[in-house]
Amino acid sequence: MTLLAVNNLRVAYPHQSQAEIIWAVDDVSFTLNPGERMGLVGESGCGKSTLGRSIMKLLPEGSQVTGVINFKGKSVAELNKEELRQFRGEVVALVFQDPMTRLDPLMTIGDHCLETLKAHQPQLSRQEAKQQAIAALDAVKIPANRWGQYPHEFSGGMRQRVAIALALLLNPKMIVADEPTTSLDVTVSAEILEELTRLCSEREMALLLISHDLAMVGEYCDRIGVMYQGKMVESGDVKSILYNPQHEYTKSLLEAALKIQAVTAKDEKTKQAPILQVKGIQQHFTLESNFIKQLFGGQKSVIKAVDGINFELHEGETLGLVGESGCGKSTLSRTILQLLKPTAGTVEFLGKDLTQLSSQELREMRRQLQMIFQDPHACLNPLMTVGESIADPLLIHKLASASEAKKQVVTMLEKVGLTPTSDYYHRYPAELSGGQQQRVAIARSLITNPQLVICDEPVSMLDATVQTQVLELMLALKAEFNLTYLFITHDLWVARFFCDRIAVMNGGKIVEIGTTKQIFEHPNHSYTQKLLAAAPLLVS
Repeated sequence: MTLLAVNNLRVAYPHQSQAEIIWAVDDVSFTLNPGERMGLVGESGCGKSTLGRSIMKLLPEGSQVTGVINFKGKSVAELNKEELRQFRGEVVALVFQDPMTRLDPLMTIGDHCLETLKAHQPQLSRQEAKQQAIAALDAVKIPANRWGQYPHEFSGGMRQRVAIALALLLNPKMIVADEPTTSLDVTVSAEILEELTRLCSEREMALLLISHDLAMVGEYCDRIGVMYQGKMVESGDVKSILYNPQHEYTKSLLEAALKIQAVTAKDEKTKQAPILQVKGIQQHFTLESNFIKQLFGGQKSVIKAVDGINFELHEGETLGLVGESGCGKSTLSRTILQLLKPTAGTVEFLGKDLTQLSSQELREMRRQLQMIFQDPHACLNPLMTVGESIADPLLIHKLASASEAKKQVVTMLEKVGLTPTSDYYHRYPAELSGGQQQRVAIARSLITNPQLVICDEPVSMLDATVQTQVLELMLALKAEFNLTYLFITHDLWVARFFCDRIAVMNGGKIVEIGTTKQIFEHPNHSYTQKLLAAAPLLVS
């Protein structure tokens, strides 16, 4: 029996004139059987996520929907409120692209799990529910001692692991996974996807995997559907799509993905005085013990997020920082920027120790030291337009008048591919796809022409074609303005494409550092070897 059947689905978001409706999903049909795994690929804004939310009936009120979505022969549109509540979670679970849309910042991770189980399985005792939840968290490598922590105390990748654990808690018949491993390193990504595919096989659970990563979809799915401008332009089994694509857009996706994975020759950099020197940096966090332990003088648990890091970065160089989620990459970047004060160690930038600067001196220095965050929401104010957000650093540092700033913003919008600029300039972040938001964040970080840019997963939310465009843009800007990059990523192929040297982090330490060629051809550390073995590859 067919599990999911989507027939002639069309979706338009509210507040559009009837004269010119823009269909986010335009006449899409497909079926999914129990235990089957289907990958949905395409550029950001093509309608993949809208399709996933349509299946869950999670579209904004007032959206126009035509066509039919049936689950086990019953129309999802006809489910009443109670049936829909059971349907979401017990029957079909959704893993969002951004885990913070699923996680309440005021609730601990443990409370999230207990709340989910209590809502759907009220017969469980608290102890039974906790045991079940700890097992689900353990499956995605979240240790039991993080039970009482809050989402902001987790890295982006670890938050995503929690979101996946919550989706698996109720053993659903189908999972709609919207970029579920975007912020995860290759080893954890492989472990989670292997777990998902194992569960699909054992429980006859279907998987709709929405992703821009063709290699990953090719490795873990049975079928692929390619979406472009709201339509499913091509679908078929994995081998036919990857080895014999028919549609021009599918061919362009493959070409872009293979270009990133191709070996790129790197010029040896002339060693000059380092622009950045990190010496003995430590960033330790103390987990608060409970009241009873404090009363009797119990020891507090310490998480050594960054534990004695040393490296140099030279002018015009790109150093890649790779490692699993939670290894300390993002914490290290925030410590370098002094967004977090280090427990120990020094950070010398342009000959000055940033750890010793006053707030005013740091503010002035940050004109030369910018960051592209993993999550664009971290730097985009939802109440400011795109134009205002990108212009803001110019005005903060008094680098341009309002009229001059607008001209520079328009130029930057063109460079990051947000055209027509007159359209995007006045939009708000909520009106953009995840990939478009990330391009705005990149534009905002580069607008002051900094000397050093710390990039925290800057292309992880983009499809292969846009990834290539943005990476080539960043390389062009690097050459034009002699930029230096510290490039944090979990994607080894992106690191190989983009970086001159690579540093591998594990457990808060750099376990191996060398040229990109050395790391890929002659990895010394067992963890580096494990990372390379886990990375999905398109080319044979």
